Amino acid sequence: MGNTRWMLWGLAFACIVILLLAVNQGDGSGDEISYSKFRSEVAAGNVKEITYDNTSARITGKFDNGDKFHTTGLDPFPTADLELLQEKKVVQKNSTPQASFLEQWLPVLIFPLLIIGFFVFMQRRAQGQMGNIMSIGRSRAKTYSTERPGTTFADVAGYEGVKTEIREVVDFLKYPEKFSQIGARIPKGVLLVGRPGTGKTLIARAVAGEAGVPFLSVSGSDFMEMFVGVGASRVRDLFQSAKKMGRAIIFVDEIDSIGRKRGAGLGGGHDEREQTLNQMLNEMDGFEATEGIVMIAATNRPDVLDPALLRPGRFDRQVVVPLPEHDERLAILRVHAKSKRISPDVDLAVVARGTPGMSGAELANLVNEAALHAVRRGGEMITRDDFEYARDRVLMGQRRESMALSEKEKELTAYHEAGHAVAATVLEEADPVHKVTILPMGMALGVTQQLPQEDKHSYNQQYLDDSIVVAMGGRIAEKLVFGVVSTGANNDLVVSTERARKMVREWGMSDRIGPMAWGSQGAVFLGEDLMGNARDYSDETARVIDEEVEKILRAAEKRCEDLLTEHRNGLDLVARGLLEHETLDGSEVRRLVELAANAPGPAVPAPAAPWSPSTAED
Repeated sequence: MGNTRWMLWGLAFACIVILLLAVNQGDGSGDEISYSKFRSEVAAGNVKEITYDNTSARITGKFDNGDKFHTTGLDPFPTADLELLQEKKVVQKNSTPQASFLEQWLPVLIFPLLIIGFFVFMQRRAQGQMGNIMSIGRSRAKTYSTERPGTTFADVAGYEGVKTEIREVVDFLKYPEKFSQIGARIPKGVLLVGRPGTGKTLIARAVAGEAGVPFLSVSGSDFMEMFVGVGASRVRDLFQSAKKMGRAIIFVDEIDSIGRKRGAGLGGGHDEREQTLNQMLNEMDGFEATEGIVMIAATNRPDVLDPALLRPGRFDRQVVVPLPEHDERLAILRVHAKSKRISPDVDLAVVARGTPGMSGAELANLVNEAALHAVRRGGEMITRDDFEYARDRVLMGQRRESMALSEKEKELTAYHEAGHAVAATVLEEADPVHKVTILPMGMALGVTQQLPQEDKHSYNQQYLDDSIVVAMGGRIAEKLVFGVVSTGANNDLVVSTERARKMVREWGMSDRIGPMAWGSQGAVFLGEDLMGNARDYSDETARVIDEEVEKILRAAEKRCEDLLTEHRNGLDLVARGLLEHETLDGSEVRRLVELAANAPGPAVPAPAAPWSPSTAED
């Protein structure tokens, strides 16, 4: 609309310029000569005829040879020159042109027209602003119909259980008679719950392509405005628009932005958010006939939603969208690799097995990072090494090429990572070592990467104990070899302490605490963790929890020290391999540890005296 208006203004301006040029261009035919030369040519008898303009004293004429000319004469025309023209028998014509309408009125009207145009423009602009103010309470939902199917369930890899539940809603909207014959009532609301990147919005877009009914998509933040009551008005307009369409699907993304618990948090509630939520609850209650309208919402924070929003009759069904399993990750990788030039040496099944815990968005990013690396190295296809690089970058961070470690820091880092690697190789319950490197990556000076052989959903106590021992490996290796500890074990200690605390406080893995569990502290903004409500156990119990956490960590430290002392030859061989090659894969680490176990005696001499490292990070 704005571009069209400016095009009209530009066209009008161009027309005015063209008219002015046409009016003022005059008759410029022939050569321009001076008046004195004109008299000379007349005196020589070379002029055949002339035309004299009584208004502008302009003279146009033609020579005997047919050439045209023009000049500016005198006003009034001199008598002597007239006699000369008569003497030479020059045909003389006089003209008095009349001014055109534009020449007469355009100079007078152009300024008032510009003023009128300016006031018209300002009036329309004010009306547009007033229209925006009057439409502030209208819904901002985007409507999709069957002519724009977009994504379908065929584009959603895996998640067959989720698609089955969502497809039931789609079938109800397409074929309601099948459900009405048996008396079944479709849920009014379906809540998609899952971590960020698991594909909740993608599944909702697939519903738009499969439903065959209008699909209204809106984000939770679209309801919020600085004026109280605007959100509630937009909710009413959204449902009224859906009712006019008959059967329809309403999708609200990030519903937790308006569906949080009412009256919670510091300083009381939020009037605008609470009024918006109240209006949504009323619309979903069915005070008016809303048959054929299904609401789908997505969130990654179901714990913050108001209980009234989740009760039956509103969001009757909650569909969990979990992290993909191995087969689902393989299907997702195939979808994203479909448009890529993949080398035959790439086995996507191996890539899927090496990416446990990754969401669909992270897998898409993994494939894209592999493609970018292939372009940077000048390759024509994405190879297995590109996927390996991409996985290392996603899991461990970008390699810091500019960081140069001193020989002492490199040796300390090598033994630190060797301690992790040896502990993970020897312990039965620990995840196998995939790769060890002393190249600085991300925020770490070295990384030991472990990958489980299969997806795990629950963890026994032995696995957790062994994981803490592996985390202690770097610190204990430094202590055994150099007699000092460095700051490199900071993250290891944080992870170990948090895991041990959960074992005691949440998972009931302490004999002194017994079968009791206390969850983590609630979020302050929800009003669940204020002042005296920070914990629901006594000071004596807190002391016992601290003692049990310390007991688990001390026991893991002792186990790790005994283990690395027993496998000191393997520790030295792995550290020497890291110093020589900088990176070792899991199979090489296992070979070195097994080789050292069959060859008693020190593999390399330890440093003669302890030293104090500067800074090192894990």
